[in-house]
Amino acid sequence: MTSRVLLLNATFEPLAVVTAKRAVLLMLSGKAELVQAALEGGAFRSESLSVAMPSVMRLSRYVRVPYRSTVPMTRAGVLRRDGRVCAYCAKRADTIDHVVPRSRGGMHTWDNCVAACRQCNSRKADRLLTELGWALRVKPGPPRRGHGGVLVLSVEPHPTWEPWLATAA
Repeated sequence: MTSRVLLLNATFEPLAVVTAKRAVLLMLSGKAELVQAALEGGAFRSESLSVAMPSVMRLSRYVRVPYRSTVPMTRAGVLRRDGRVCAYCAKRADTIDHVVPRSRGGMHTWDNCVAACRQCNSRKADRLLTELGWALRVKPGPPRRGHGGVLVLSVEPHPTWEPWLATAA
């Protein structure tokens, strides 16, 4: 069963990703309505009620969201931006690495962090790329900002969410 649900604003813009339990509570309280049920089926059942497992929900009332000019820097965001591919050897990445180590004045920013596998991250340690003779496969930078940019970086999108995420970008 899908444990995450895409929550849309009243205008069908992506707003957040919530747990299935939270989505059902929003629906039962009348604050949201079901737009699409989960493909896997399933339902929340009680003695007198059965509610379909949601995949996409829409708020009943419009919620104003303050605009963020920049996407917040997170570990999950760096891994999503780089497609979980190591910036040094192209293997599967599971950690992030600071290109210029923080111990040498490097900052914790989008331009200085890349996805890295554990082996490369350990070998590089607190050294510069020039000291090792390494090169980056791609130049790091902030992710492109779409309307749902923060949302998409926070969690792996479910295939049933594509119609709503594509219209927001």
